[in-house]
Formats: sequence, C-alpha cells, structure tokens
Amino acid sequence: MIDLFEKLKKNRGPLGEHAKDAHGYFTFPKLEGEISNKMIFRGKEKLVWSLNNYLGLANHPEVRKADAEAAAQFGMALPMGARMMSGNSNQHEQLEQELAAFLGKEDSILVNFGYQGMVSAIDALVDRHDVIVYDAEAHACIIDGLRLHMGKRFVYPHNDMTSLEKQLERATKLVNETGGAILVITEGVFGMSGDQGKLREIVAMKNKFHFRLFVDDAHGFGTMGKTGAGTGEEQNVQDGIDIYFGTFAKSMASIGGFIASDAQVVEYLRYNMRSQIFAKALPMPLVIGALKRLELLRSQPELKNKLWEITNALQNGLRKEGFEIGNTQSCVTPVFLNGTIPEATNLIFDLRENYDIFCSMVVYPVVPKGIIMLRLIPTATHTIEDVNYTIESFKKIKINLAAGKYDVNKIVSI
Repeated sequence: MIDLFEKLKKNRGPLGEHAKDAHGYFTFPKLEGEISNKMIFRGKEKLVWSLNNYLGLANHPEVRKADAEAAAQFGMALPMGARMMSGNSNQHEQLEQELAAFLGKEDSILVNFGYQGMVSAIDALVDRHDVIVYDAEAHACIIDGLRLHMGKRFVYPHNDMTSLEKQLERATKLVNETGGAILVITEGVFGMSGDQGKLREIVAMKNKFHFRLFVDDAHGFGTMGKTGAGTGEEQNVQDGIDIYFGTFAKSMASIGGFIASDAQVVEYLRYNMRSQIFAKALPMPLVIGALKRLELLRSQPELKNKLWEITNALQNGLRKEGFEIGNTQSCVTPVFLNGTIPEATNLIFDLRENYDIFCSMVVYPVVPKGIIMLRLIPTATHTIEDVNYTIESFKKIKINLAAGKYDVNKIVSI
C-alpha cells in the first residue's frame, strides 16, 4: 500500500512535472490591465494574441455599463439556488429564448460553464444501449463526457468521412441489437487547428444512417456565418444540427454557455442534467450581461467584420511569408514550426522579452514531437499595425530558430 499524497508527490503529471520551471511564465501567466490587444505582463506592455475576446466585447462600453448596473442592482448572489428549486428568473428564461431564436432552434438551456455543461449533457443524453461516434480531435470536455458513457463509443480520425461512415455502419449494427440510438459528436470549429468540422458531409449521411448530430461550436458562435449564428449557418446546415452547443467564453467574453435544440429535448435536459439540477444558477449580472452581449452580436455586424479583417490580414500575411498555418478555416490561427520543447520555450521567451509579443505555445503531446505550434487568436481590438508587426517579428524568430539560436538543453531561466 502507498499513501495517496506520496503517490501524488512522486508523479506530478505530464504538465505538473514542469511546474517548477514554467509556473508564472509559460504556465499560469498573469496578464494585467484593461482587456485589449495590449496588456501588461510582468510589468511590461505586450501585444497579446491569446485572449478569447473575438468581438472585443470584454471592454465594450455598453457591456461594461450593463455588467456594472446589473451587479449594482442584484449583486452576485441572486438567484439563490439551482434553477429547478429556487434559482430561476425571467431574465434566465429571456436569454434562453433569445439564444434559441438567434440560432433557429425551438428552445435552449443555460449551463454554468461550457466544460461542465458538455460533460453533463453527454451523460444525460445517452445510456448504455446507445453508441456515440466522435471526431478524434474533439475537445477535452467532450472526451471527459465520453468517459461517463456506459455504452460503446467509436472514434473516427479527424474529419475523415470515409472512416465516419464505417463507424456508423458498426454503430448501426450494434444498436439494432441493443435497441439503442446513435449520437455523432463533432465541433463546428476545432480550437487548435482552426479547421471546421465537415458538418455538411455529416448531415448528408443522415440520408443513409439514422443518428442525431451534436455540435460543439464554441469557437464558431459569433464568428461564423452571415449573422454570427455559427458554423452550421456558415455551411448552410443549421437545421441539420440536432443539438447545438455554444459558450459565452469566446465571442461573448464572459462565463457560461448554452445548449439549443428541439423544445422536448431541452425540456429533457432541464430535468436530467445533473450539473444544472444540483448547481447554483448563473448569477444575474452574468445573465443580464449575456443579454447585452447577444444584443450587440446581433445589432453590430461591424464587430464581426473587423474581426475578419484582422483575421484575413494575419493569415494571408503569414502564408505570403511562407509560414505553415495548416488548414484553418476560422479565426483560430496556428503557426507551425519545427523544433524541440526546449527550443519552443526559448523561442517564446524571446518573443515576449525582446519583441513584446504574447501568444500561446503548444507542444507535444498536443502536436507531434518535433513540432512547435504558436496559436494566435485575432480579435476586433487588434489593428493592421499589430498584424504587420507580428508578421515581421515572426520572420525574425523563424530565422533564429533555423540558425539554432534557441537550441539549448535546458529551459531558459526566467
């Protein structure tokens, strides 16, 4: 027998083992000051490409005013209790109705956190007789929801429609024996690579197979489609999405999320999602703030237009200079370089300390060994000058990387 704490001390986990060298700089960094394209990191202003603030709503004056007035009127305690028991309000129901209407669905249900909501929704929707078929690059919240599923689950390689069809054939054979149902789960926009899920092709498979489609559109809501209603609207298959999942943490720059679907499905979730039945409702300021954010998302298309102006300038400029940015079809902008983890840490240190650029670094095991991915998130608060400066700086660090400047055998001292 071993003491639990002794086990944890010896095995810190794949990320925790680097905590001593990384904490406060590469991990758990502190960005301070007003939320914008430039913020303070370790006492110095940096150009930031790491914030989920696509439309620039975090510090929009109307949003700040709505948040402040709601906090002054209601405080953070109301409503007291879970929605089912004592935590419901007219504003919660209004937000659900407006979200459903915006997305072309019959109804929606609020969730306190996107991650928690996804895990709990999967748990509620399926039982041991059902089969889930999902994309291999699905977000961690989907994977954790799958872990709760007591039935079979089949995975297909990322966006591989031939494999998906084979998995649907397997799933169909199995549910014919169990009397269960099939749920396909994918994403509208994949948050690391930036490419879109092949929703049009998946919806077309309903002509051959009987299944329901659950789409996590965290990065698509507010950024994709003519009105910002998401990747389903972008691909003209919104009606083919049976269960639409969105979050307030990206385009809305807040906390919480929602699930939109048929009215009877949403009613089922209201009475069966354990994370909502047994958790306190979203505080009133967050709900009222979300109503204001949704209003601006619908009424000010210039915010999305500015976001895409910056996105296109950034992505086209990077491609023109020979950078590999993969198959992104969204605002998410990955930049792929060849290098080791120590080289990646030194490269990021150089970017932050000598070029005053703050962006996220992704290394193995998220990407293959020998690959460094710099993940840029453009927003409506960025400028064309920001884009040009970043591209010029990236050209220099790419030369430094090729010249071996970052090639050392230890993480840089910070």
